[in-house]
Amino acid sequence: MTDNRPHLTLFSAAPVVVVDEGHLRIDDKFVAGMDMHARHWDGPITAVVCAGKASDLPFSSVYPIDELGFRVKVLPEGAAPETALEKGPGLVLASADMTEQLALGDAAKALGLSVVYGIEYTLDTRMRIAMIDKRRGYLRRLWSVVWNYRQERRRKQVLRQADGIQMNGFPAASEYSALNSYALRYLDNRMQKPMFATTRDMVARQRHHEAAGPLRLIHSGRLEPLKGAHLLLPLAELLVARGVPFTLAIYGDGSLAEGMRAQIAQKGLGKHVSLHGPLPFESGLVPVSRMEADLFISCHVQSDPSCTYLEAMGCGLPVLGFDNQMLSPLVLHSNGGWTVPMNQLRQMAEQIGALAKDRKQLLDHAEAALTYARRHDAESEFEARMAHLARVFKQTDRSDLTFAATPSALDLAKS
Repeated sequence: MTDNRPHLTLFSAAPVVVVDEGHLRIDDKFVAGMDMHARHWDGPITAVVCAGKASDLPFSSVYPIDELGFRVKVLPEGAAPETALEKGPGLVLASADMTEQLALGDAAKALGLSVVYGIEYTLDTRMRIAMIDKRRGYLRRLWSVVWNYRQERRRKQVLRQADGIQMNGFPAASEYSALNSYALRYLDNRMQKPMFATTRDMVARQRHHEAAGPLRLIHSGRLEPLKGAHLLLPLAELLVARGVPFTLAIYGDGSLAEGMRAQIAQKGLGKHVSLHGPLPFESGLVPVSRMEADLFISCHVQSDPSCTYLEAMGCGLPVLGFDNQMLSPLVLHSNGGWTVPMNQLRQMAEQIGALAKDRKQLLDHAEAALTYARRHDAESEFEARMAHLARVFKQTDRSDLTFAATPSALDLAKS
């Protein structure tokens, strides 16, 4: 049976596990995102993914292939992404952050497909990540910096030649929007409308402050040096030394977790700091953030478009962090938080101490954060992206070929 509607092919870094011919283990968040694509795209959809291990999928389920609302192509190890392409009419959504996907543009256009690239990381962010990674020696880190610099010229050329680009976050938009006439900035996040903080949540938070309760700080994310997690406990020590009434709940896991747990005990921080494992987002982290926290703390030094900022704001939490290239404009646009100079923990501690004495300022910024986040809920951001894809395809469809739907929902892309 022939389906003449445009075929959307998304290239994803999400791993899957082929359980058997009829079932896949897939990340639950990824399936939810693909379901949203299926609801908003008028045509068949294929997700091109990589084979992974069950250990790569902590929050996943086994799904019957025939019940998925999209096709899946699993790239064998070492296979070039362009081997998964099929003739148009259709549109390919690829990632310019993935170097191996930069060749997709020319290959897709040769098959009559329109091409949109998404991008999140700027060259500056790539350089910083390369140099901070202490797991590699200095020469290897230096080589990575040079390699990233050389790849950037190629990346920009690919973005210029694409039919459209989608940029996640303020840094990518600032760096790349001028390269393409069909450029869209969006703020990726997982906050759907029912998840947002309610009036009852905000009133309860106000009552906590009126009762002079301790300032309830929260942090969530990977506990890695790249994310600044090593700075959380030194910040807590500064707050204790200043006599600030506070608690700090840390949610996440990573290479620093065991060391942080030991430091909490050794330094007697247990009265103030609690270290928890990662929580499921919707059923765990969101309710905790809405009902048990007052201020989100971030020591993240990178400028990647962390969705955590906007998600915390959607829970009614203002954000305090370093002045990286994502958080600074977000705070400027929203009035939903504060920034301090990079790595200046003393200034961060001073700001927290001031907020502990001025709860009205904290509540005012909490309301501003929530208002801004509501304007950028996940559905609205997603619908804007899908409308952008549809516009790009309409303007650039270069093929009168038809797409023949494959009977099986699971394909193995051939190398």
